[in-house]
Amino acid sequence: MEHPYDEAMKLNNQLCFPLYAAARSVTNLYTPWLKPLGLTYTQYIVLLVLWEHDGISVSEIGEKLMLDNGTLSPLLKKMEQAGWVERRRSTEDDRVVIITLTEAGRALRERAKEVPGKVASCIDLPPEKAQTLYVLLYELLGKRLG
Repeated sequence: MEHPYDEAMKLNNQLCFPLYAAARSVTNLYTPWLKPLGLTYTQYIVLLVLWEHDGISVSEIGEKLMLDNGTLSPLLKKMEQAGWVERRRSTEDDRVVIITLTEAGRALRERAKEVPGKVASCIDLPPEKAQTLYVLLYELLGKRLG
């Protein structure tokens, strides 16, 4: 006899699993396009933020990417060693670290400009379903769009 909780404990009944598997699958699509640039996916999304908002604090980057300082600090250190960003203390508050793109970091944008289109072409979802999924995921995250 099945216990009433057995149904809830099945993998196929977990919302978290298809989200996890889909996120890994989509993230892995980036690898063939980012690897030749010397970038990991996480470095790429940090650069996306900086290409849009250069010269912002580590905490602002973390807020935009929903990443904590413990994840960002070693990542930004590696990115600085690669010559893509510079880290410096804020002149107003020395507890705040400001991240700015170097010339090499800005130049990487041009080399990476085809990545979004290449990845999108690998995702087998009609545009209207992709847009619905996008909206639902941000809703799930409790974020407003726009």
